[in-house]
Amino acid sequence: MLINCAAYQDGKKLADISVADISNYVGRPDCFVWVALRDATEAELATMQQEFGLHELAIEDARHGHQRPKVEEYGDTLFAVVHTIEFGATDELRVGEVNIFVGRNFILSVRNRSTQHLLGVRERAEHEPHLLRHGAGYVFYALMDAVVDRYFPIIDALEGELESIEGQIFVRGSARANIEHLYELKRRIMTVRHAVTPLMESASKLWSGRVPGVCEGSREYFRDVYDHLVRINGTLDSLRDTIGTAIQVNLSMVTIEESETTKQLAAWAGIFAVATAFAGIWGMNFEHMPELKWRFGYPMALGTIVVACTLLYRRFKRLGWV
Repeated sequence: MLINCAAYQDGKKLADISVADISNYVGRPDCFVWVALRDATEAELATMQQEFGLHELAIEDARHGHQRPKVEEYGDTLFAVVHTIEFGATDELRVGEVNIFVGRNFILSVRNRSTQHLLGVRERAEHEPHLLRHGAGYVFYALMDAVVDRYFPIIDALEGELESIEGQIFVRGSARANIEHLYELKRRIMTVRHAVTPLMESASKLWSGRVPGVCEGSREYFRDVYDHLVRINGTLDSLRDTIGTAIQVNLSMVTIEESETTKQLAAWAGIFAVATAFAGIWGMNFEHMPELKWRFGYPMALGTIVVACTLLYRRFKRLGWV
């Protein structure tokens, strides 16, 4: 579906144009066309391929989707894939995709499987004509920067979730739930990492070394995007290490809880073993047992068992076993 199609010259918007009029503007020397599509159909992609002379392989990637984040050169045209990440209705992370085609006099963005619109990027660029003069390369930076900036709230939410789980680690009886939450959090972090790490590698090619011609005038801006990605990647590494430590601590707490349970069972088993031993001795019914014919033998036997068990209980209580 077509979202926007407009022509720009010298940092200013000339007009909103129809797809049929694109060819009238892309040929002008200081003019570029900015087209935005959402969940584009094959017919729309075919039309854009014809209007901008896009490479068949790039169009095929955009048509099939589910591509790894990347930046590829096809002659004078760049093709970039950037992943969008957002929370779904059940707090699951949903991964979308923005395919961006950049040429000297055009830029085409195709947003798929994402509810996050990019209209704010166009408004921001139009309010900064001194930057928009850089042409399609600057718009490419603005789109990448907008997507990358939306990673930060996701990272903050993951950090907050990890802190909440850490606060429950030393709560007795929560070990299983903690481990489940930690592994779920680790899976989310890997989802974000799969979007960030490849894009970081690709973004480095847009500001260092041989930079594609369309990005030459915006080299320092792409370095800013790269710096943001490095920060995010470092935070993800830190979160992953913290999760590993939290899992180890949680497993240690499970071992400690099991050890305490074992000690409690052993203590009560020892107490009942003493009572059983006394009962077994006095239950032999030998004829010449000293207490067998004694009037107070039964109360004495019960009292001895109670005293012995009480002494053992107090001893185990002092040791913290019961």
